[in-house]
Amino acid sequence: MTTFICGLVGLMLTGLAGTASAAELLASVRDQKGRPVSDAVVLAIPLDRKAFDVVKPNRHVVDQVNKEFVPYIRVIFAGTSVSFPNKDNIRHHVYSFSPAKKFELSLYSGVTAPPVLFDKTGVVVLGCNIHDWMLGYIYVADTPFFAKTEREGQAVVENLPPGDYLVRLWHPDLEKDEQSTIQRVSVTDKAANISWTVALKPSFRIPRPTGANNSGYR
Repeated sequence: MTTFICGLVGLMLTGLAGTASAAELLASVRDQKGRPVSDAVVLAIPLDRKAFDVVKPNRHVVDQVNKEFVPYIRVIFAGTSVSFPNKDNIRHHVYSFSPAKKFELSLYSGVTAPPVLFDKTGVVVLGCNIHDWMLGYIYVADTPFFAKTEREGQAVVENLPPGDYLVRLWHPDLEKDEQSTIQRVSVTDKAANISWTVALKPSFRIPRPTGANNSGYR
């Protein structure tokens, strides 16, 4: 009994030690007018490639709800599969012509469409052949350490092994190339901080029909 308790305590201490060795990166993003930027993707790339061994790709979901992609931007690690369930009472036809992933899911409803594997890094722009205003993005990352800013323009990249990182930012309206946003950050067992002020270009989206024009497939 004593041996069992000692072993259990040892396992608990090991787990706590593993948790303590991970850190957080607190990111803040504002635009050229000082306003918080939401849906900005923050990516932390460890200089020590061994850090990649701690995370494996998982399956993710991009929903279709009320004739919109939800979430608007989904960030995944390369090698991840994504399902596109249709929760509307009409059919959708999801596609992308992006170099990072070209695919097409013909008219369907429910969860009948097979998951799509995203094995090449880059930005994948999503559309629907039936509803022109439907727009979404999948950012296929070259790192498993990422986060997306909320409405307040803040994001937290969690579970970072201590070490040096190159941290960069992406947003669909970013005026400059994302490589211009790179900063080097050293992460210890405490939270590190990073911030950006970025220039955003005006965004344009096809307007969604309203009223009588928004019935049936529209």
